[in-house]
Amino acid sequence: MSKNTFLAFDLGASGGRAIAGILKNGKLELKEVHRFKNQMTLIHGSYYWNIFSLFDELKKGLKKCIDNFQICPQSVAVDTWGVDYSLISGNGQIIGLPYAYRDHRTNDIMDDFFNNILSKEETYLLTGIQFMQFNSLFQLYASVKQNYPGLDIAEHMLFTPDTINYLFTGIRKNEYTIASTSQLLKPGKAEWESRLFKAAGISEKLQCEIVEPGTILGKLLPEVSEQTGCGELLCVAVASHDTASAVVSIPAEEGSWAYISSGTWSLLGIESKEPLVSKETLKMNFTNEGGAEGTTRFMKNIMGMWLIQECKRIWDNEIELSWQDIVDLSLKAEPFKCLINPDDNLFINPGNMPEAIVSYCKAAGQPVPESKGEIARCIYDSLVLKYKYTIKNIESITGRKIEKLHIIGGGAYNEMLNQFTADATGIPVIAGPTEATAIGNIMMQAKALGVVNSVSEIRKVVRRSIDVRTYLPEPGLNWEKAYDRFMKLL
Repeated sequence: MSKNTFLAFDLGASGGRAIAGILKNGKLELKEVHRFKNQMTLIHGSYYWNIFSLFDELKKGLKKCIDNFQICPQSVAVDTWGVDYSLISGNGQIIGLPYAYRDHRTNDIMDDFFNNILSKEETYLLTGIQFMQFNSLFQLYASVKQNYPGLDIAEHMLFTPDTINYLFTGIRKNEYTIASTSQLLKPGKAEWESRLFKAAGISEKLQCEIVEPGTILGKLLPEVSEQTGCGELLCVAVASHDTASAVVSIPAEEGSWAYISSGTWSLLGIESKEPLVSKETLKMNFTNEGGAEGTTRFMKNIMGMWLIQECKRIWDNEIELSWQDIVDLSLKAEPFKCLINPDDNLFINPGNMPEAIVSYCKAAGQPVPESKGEIARCIYDSLVLKYKYTIKNIESITGRKIEKLHIIGGGAYNEMLNQFTADATGIPVIAGPTEATAIGNIMMQAKALGVVNSVSEIRKVVRRSIDVRTYLPEPGLNWEKAYDRFMKLL
């Protein structure tokens, strides 16, 4: 077993990776040992995740780490996207494949819930969570409405990382940060809000014990050890919502800072000591999700790179473009020709994203984007303007001026978007780390095993270990005029 070596499994909606982290002389070194694709599976009109295939890929990653890289980690941990879950029967079997959050069964479910169960205000004040149609609360309510038979035999509910941990260890626990995405917890507390379960007709027996991030769950099952050759290895429940892990790794110091965890989603927010739940935050639809060390991630979920990812998927049928190709095409297009609200429900899972953007612009009475570059430019401009809008709202709610904006995750590679964000907001942007989620995962494993003592110490390690790039606001495009147009779309 390699000392101070940890293996992070970072699962996203479009792919997963196994990344080894080695802590040495106060610095962290990363080594990617396995990468694989992930996508929703469409079966008879419904979208699912193949949780068993994902588990096989993670075991493959662990085996490759040991066999190909001669790295035997002290522990493993998984982080994933939020809200999705598996149902577990009384005898420990996973009931079917878990639904994917972009499944269409929740398309109209929120209105049904507010009209028949609890009002929007009541629900928000109980949970402090942003309203999104695919939150676990609404997924479960949709299953109740549809008389989904799996609910009749389910004894436990495990969110995606909890499910993976269960497959690794046989232990059924809910980790706090991932459970907080469900809209089923009390604000800022690792406690289920039983009133929501009762009101929605969801069985309270689904509730598992909630553990804090940085909890050692136990050893891997003997069958997993045998398949991977890892011996006795610990499994840790880290901040297992990917954004929560990413926030742990922000190389921030003192002062008033915000972050954008930029990937399929853009999660824009601040780290708060307390949840911020009021009629004002309800009106602005902010979320209060759990963080490490009792903090709250007060933030907004913004549609993010999903818009570009889906366009690229369609365009690749015609011509294969790199991400940089798409950026280059967008730079040649006219700025602000057309704008969208990135969070319009039309864009959740339209099938053909370029067509959806054209339809939106037509319906809004705007010029229609006519090329790939114009569609991409529309997306990038609109995302930046949504960032500006969200930051203004955070400043209004907290009464604090944001002095620095940290952009972390894969989106931090996009230099154009980083500069546009600095220009539009007037706030210096600090880009990096791009591997924020894996770093946060690894360092929370280190904290669980006593190698580091706090998130503050983790951030010091990150500052010593990675290079960041700063983008200062520059004059140029008239972002204020574009912002006035954008506001009319909200």
